[in-house]
Amino acid sequence: MDVGLIVFGLAGLLTLVCFMPPLAGRLKLPYSVLLAIVGCLLGIAVHVHGWAPPMLGDMLDSIERFEISSETFLMVFLPVLLFETSLAMNVRRLMDDIGPILMMAIVAVVVCTIFVGFTMNAVSSYGLIVCLLLGAIVATTDPVAVVGIFREVGAPKRLTTLVEGESLFNDAASIALYSVLLAALASGSGKVGVGDVVGDFLRTFIGGGVAGYLMGRGACYLFVWLRGFPTAEITLTLTLAYLSFFISEHYLGVSGVVATVISGLVVGSTGRTRMSPATFEHLSSAWEQFGFWANSLIFLFASMLIPRLMEAADWQELLLVALLFVATLVARAIVVFGLLPMLGLTRLGTKVSNPYKTVMLWGGLRGAVSLALALAVTEQAAVPEEARQFVAVATTGFVLMTLFINGISLRPLIRMLGLNQLSPVERTIRNQALSIALEDLQEKADEIAKTDHISPEASERIHAVFDASLASVHDSQVNKMSLEQRVAVGLGIVARREEEMFFDILKAQIVDWRMAETLLARAERLEDAIRVGGLEGFESAIEADVRHSPGFRMALRLHYTFGFKSWLARELAHRFSNLMTKRSVAQRLMQFSREQIAPLLGEDAAQRIVGAHQRRLDLIENALQALNLQYPSYALWLQESYLGRVARELERMRYRGMLDQFLISGEVYADLMAQLKDRWKHIDHHSGLDMEMGAAELVKRVPLFEGLSADSLRAICRLLRPRLALPDQPVLGANTRHGEEMCIVASGAVAVHLPDGTTIELGSGEFFGELALLGEKQVNPDVTSLGYSKLLMLSARDFHALLARDESLRERIQTVARQRMRAIEVWKQHQEMAQQLP
Repeated sequence: MDVGLIVFGLAGLLTLVCFMPPLAGRLKLPYSVLLAIVGCLLGIAVHVHGWAPPMLGDMLDSIERFEISSETFLMVFLPVLLFETSLAMNVRRLMDDIGPILMMAIVAVVVCTIFVGFTMNAVSSYGLIVCLLLGAIVATTDPVAVVGIFREVGAPKRLTTLVEGESLFNDAASIALYSVLLAALASGSGKVGVGDVVGDFLRTFIGGGVAGYLMGRGACYLFVWLRGFPTAEITLTLTLAYLSFFISEHYLGVSGVVATVISGLVVGSTGRTRMSPATFEHLSSAWEQFGFWANSLIFLFASMLIPRLMEAADWQELLLVALLFVATLVARAIVVFGLLPMLGLTRLGTKVSNPYKTVMLWGGLRGAVSLALALAVTEQAAVPEEARQFVAVATTGFVLMTLFINGISLRPLIRMLGLNQLSPVERTIRNQALSIALEDLQEKADEIAKTDHISPEASERIHAVFDASLASVHDSQVNKMSLEQRVAVGLGIVARREEEMFFDILKAQIVDWRMAETLLARAERLEDAIRVGGLEGFESAIEADVRHSPGFRMALRLHYTFGFKSWLARELAHRFSNLMTKRSVAQRLMQFSREQIAPLLGEDAAQRIVGAHQRRLDLIENALQALNLQYPSYALWLQESYLGRVARELERMRYRGMLDQFLISGEVYADLMAQLKDRWKHIDHHSGLDMEMGAAELVKRVPLFEGLSADSLRAICRLLRPRLALPDQPVLGANTRHGEEMCIVASGAVAVHLPDGTTIELGSGEFFGELALLGEKQVNPDVTSLGYSKLLMLSARDFHALLARDESLRERIQTVARQRMRAIEVWKQHQEMAQQLP
């Protein structure tokens, strides 16, 4: 076929598609329903277009010659649709409802396949395998067909997440069952092993998930290499959609659907920090465009097949289509109203309200994927002709029924159930926000009228519009909400603002993508804690937020066990930068609460929120103080780096503003940016935090070893093992190696908790643990670090060897030991006298 005609036909279809969204809005029809209607009309027109003028006739002729196969649907359009939907999903919200989603995506497909298969087999003569195959085909739902309706009517975000999540994953379950059943039908065996089906499904589903995750993570690492080239970064996401699908299907033998979905979820959650910030802002709009093209074309092409697939249908088959519609609805009702509540009794389950269940039941629209699978059956020569005809007619008729019955009635159903309306709390917040905005805008409109010499009559008319709007919201005051409700709402607002602040910091290149990834993840966990527990959840979360991370603890364990310090140094530097960034953001959030939350939710709620964030700031300050005291030079560099990055971003914004106002030319702007890059390049390069944990350096700080010969110091350095102790970390005690080591404080301080409840502090140069090594094991006090203390650890064997080698050192240690032994004797006598007293 002439390439020019192909391009001409596609351009004509896309031109037609351009007018579909506004036309669907005017006709009050779902977009997918209008596409189905237009596609059917095109399918008829391409066969009878002899009446058309030459240009239109050539376009219809080129469309008629398109070779639309099932592989075209699955390989060209499906990856884009899946990736676009998964890319826009919030992974954390998806995981909140992962139980219901997997129930609807997997169990519902199995139930639908079995129920429809046995029902249709009971009333038809096509055989059980054919009927089960039909059940698997119609079990897959179409996210695009229903989510657009949800967005139009303002359905709750959680309901959209449930339906989108189901649609993303049930394609994999449906295609897996379809493949097994089609193979059994084509082979003529007529037998299907349940074990084979389950094993094949688990292998393809889990394998597809692993493959998609690995490819998605690999793409995220490549984004770092492509930073600064937005077109290349967006192109990589497009190729990832196709590569994850094709490689998984053809080379790995696993589900390409699941692989594409998981890779899209990974990029959507992680790519935000890996790719350049400007790219991520354009990525969603670019993929929205890709999804619009793919969805429109796949629906048009699939709908154009409907006249051909339905032309040989008779009344008996149409009755079977009606029965199929009822059977599928019943099967879905069994899952939604029967199995889903049972899932709510387990840990995986979350409560789903009856209105949500009703919409999930009625909103299971079918679309292009079902038509593509039915078309694939018609392409199988090994399948009997009668079976191919039945599957094609039944699937096509069923898809049309869901679009025209469920699709058209779904919008009124959502409105009837009130799911498109705000909750009482949300309405109150909306009215308060509207009141604040209108009052501010009314003042600004008056100022503009005065400045621009607008006539008083026109100004009064505009003023009256504001007055009428303000009067309509004064009856719903925010004070009707309880203080706890307002505080919880305010904390949620501040948490979302914090997440955006961290992203703004990334865009300004004040932190790198690794740090931004950690900060954004912590901010999301904080928002989750507020949503579940309100103020109490927030306070628990901020305490957990300043604790040392699992990676830090693992690095510390390796340091204690093997003496490795490079990983620990990186973790310390990461914690340092993390805390400084959070301190800056916490301070700005407190200001945000005073200025923005107070007018919206009331002064008392704002004060509670500010107080909660002040407690958070205190925790951050305490954690930073220990690091600042121990590593002052690194703290100074961090502050210099932070201020320098801010200054660099301000300078960049200033030049950009001058360019936008035509004060400078593009050439001048490029030269200024080159100078800016050279001026501030030093703030991006630093050797990292130096822990200074070498034994030779630390030994010099210990007064105990002063005056010793160089040979003695070298011998001591070979025996001592430098270790870092964290604030409040147990050094010696019940859970440590008490009696096996002696510790010397090289820098920092430790607290010795004596049996009588008193505490003494030991600073630099002092040691502890020697009494147990000298034989006094009756008193083993607990010892904890007061800050980031650098200790020198000496094992029992090396301790005795050291004392035997150096007489002067032995005398110094024994002098301190005798004093401590004498104190212990006095304490023991006091304890005995206290026991003898009545």
